[in-house]
This record gives sequence, structure tokens and C-alpha cells, in this order.
Amino acid sequence: MSKFIFSSPRKYVQGAGVLDELGPYVAELGDNAFLVADDVVWKLIGERAQQALQKAGVNFNWQQFNGEASSNEITRLSQLAKSQGCNVVVGLGGGKTLDTVKAVADELKLPVAIVPTIASTDAPCSALSVIYSDSGVFESYRFYSKNPDLVLVDTAVCASAPARLFASGIADGLATWVEAQAVARSHAKSMVNGDPTLAGLAIARACEETLLTWGYSAYVAVSEKRITPAVEAVVEANTLLSGLGFENGGLAAAHAIHNGFTAIDGDIHHLTHGEKVAYGTLTQMVLEQRPDEEIARYIRFYRAIKMPTTLKELHLEQESWENLVKIGALANSEGDTLKNLNPNLSPEDIANALLALDAFSKTVE
Repeated sequence: MSKFIFSSPRKYVQGAGVLDELGPYVAELGDNAFLVADDVVWKLIGERAQQALQKAGVNFNWQQFNGEASSNEITRLSQLAKSQGCNVVVGLGGGKTLDTVKAVADELKLPVAIVPTIASTDAPCSALSVIYSDSGVFESYRFYSKNPDLVLVDTAVCASAPARLFASGIADGLATWVEAQAVARSHAKSMVNGDPTLAGLAIARACEETLLTWGYSAYVAVSEKRITPAVEAVVEANTLLSGLGFENGGLAAAHAIHNGFTAIDGDIHHLTHGEKVAYGTLTQMVLEQRPDEEIARYIRFYRAIKMPTTLKELHLEQESWENLVKIGALANSEGDTLKNLNPNLSPEDIANALLALDAFSKTVE
């Protein structure tokens, strides 16, 4: 029997300056907040967040995020939040911070507010976290019974971040429709363990259309620290459309290959999530036998926003065949989503696609 499921945050707020309105939104959820942000983010927006909460009469305690969305970090922060009697958890920062905060809220069965400071990840809206080891190796997905209660995105904060991170969000978002199509074709389940709804697939398609239509001009504007209607549209696509699209449409090879890269050591780990997902998306297209011109169109777009399309740009040009097969093996593991594309692929098939994409990309003008 088919079961169609659609899942989403309770409230999504976006606009330039909305960080200063954080207090009243959090006050709807609780009056004693446990704030989590890394030191860099706290120095950037901590004072504004504190003022907004104080103005609304919300007590708070800040704890520094240690950098990895690991079980140990989740346990540490959960114990601190519980000891302080907090009744709402607030995360400020990037994807790993936000994934950790969602896990802390789940551990304590508390409402959670998400405040992304970069438009480079689809983590803010989803009811899941990607869990890594303390050293950064992919371990599993952790699923929750509900999505965040609040996602508040200050476009001005996101536009002031490095343009590389904004472009990474575009690359991450462009995987959404590519992967959702694969899930629909294979009759696999979405990330909420249901058949993809029409709404979920429509959102995933709208994500791609938005990014290919306005992604480049928005990237140029953010490079100049400007906010334009195109920037607003792309921030929404990177965050809301991508988040709802991947969760309700499902994941396939692009993100699994990203996770596969954690099987090896090296300079690839200095790249962003979106930069690695970009190569994963193109590799999925090779495995799907998509038309050459369609893959070339994506390659040209990625180049325009300075995303990697060759193994050299991934720092993998000297990688051994054995290590490429290791990447394929982890990407193809039972706990990941590559089998939503094709359950019959081998690690060697994936390694061959990584190399074939590299060769093809070098011919694209």
C-alpha cells in the first residue's frame, strides 16, 4: 500500500534584519533558551541574538559548538541543557551546528528554533541530522518525529557570509530535483519514509528552476555583499525549497557520494559540503546515463559559480583506484541512499563514474 507523507517546519521566516525579531518568535516556544553556536558565529551575531531575546523576556544560556555533529557532542550539549532547565533549544550557524541542535532538542523532547547564518545547506528545515564520528567520518542519518518549530533566516546575515558558501548552497540545492527524480523513478521512499507527494516533487522541481534561473546573478550580488530580489529567491531555494524538496522527495547518489568521500583522508575535506555534493550530483548524472548536453549544462553552471567539476579541483587527481573504490563502497553502504538510484551498482561502478566525469568535464567548453 502506498503511503504519501509531507513534512515541514512549523514556521519559516526570511528577510533582511529578521534576526532582530528572534525574541518574540522564540518566546512562543519557551522562556528559557539554550543557545548553541560556534565561537565565530557568536562573535558575528551573538550580541544581536542576546538583545532580541532579552527584549522579549526570554532567559538564555550560550554554549559553544565544538565543530562536529557527533554522538559525543550531542550528549555533552544535551547534559548541559538539561542541567540548566532550558525549555527551548536555539541553534545559530551552519549545517553541523544545526544538525547537532536538532538532536539535542530531540534528546530532551524540547522545541527547537533554527537560525542559519549561511545559505549553504538544506539542514535548517529537515527532521533529520547527518551524524559523523568525532573525526568527521559519516556514520548515519538520525531521524526525528517532527521538523524544527521555527526556522528564521536573516538574508542580510547570509549575504554577508563568503560568496563561496552561498555558491555551495546553490550546488547543494541543485542536487534536490536530480535526486528526487531518481527516487520517484525507482519507487523508493523519501526521507520521511513515505512515497513522494506531488507537493514534495513540485517543490524539488521549483528549487532547480529557481537556482538555474537566478543563481548566477544572486551569486554575483552576494559577491558584492548586496541583497536583491534574486538573492532573496535563491536564499529561499537553498534553505526552504531544498530542505522540503530533499526530505519529501528523497535522496539518491549525489549525497551518498558526498558521504563516500569521508572514507579517505586528504585535502578534499577542506572543501565545503556543497562543493562535494556538486561533484556527487554530476556523478549521479553519469550513472543515470543522462544526455551529454544536460550534464554539460550543469558543468558550465557549476563553473560559473566556482564549484569543482574535476578530480583535480576536489584534490583527488592523484588518488589511487583502491581509494576511489573505497569512496564507492561507503557511498553504496546499506545505511545510505545510493541504492535509491540503482540497487545493482558496485563500488567499482561508482569509481568508474567518478573518473569518467572528470574526463568528460575536461572536454566541456
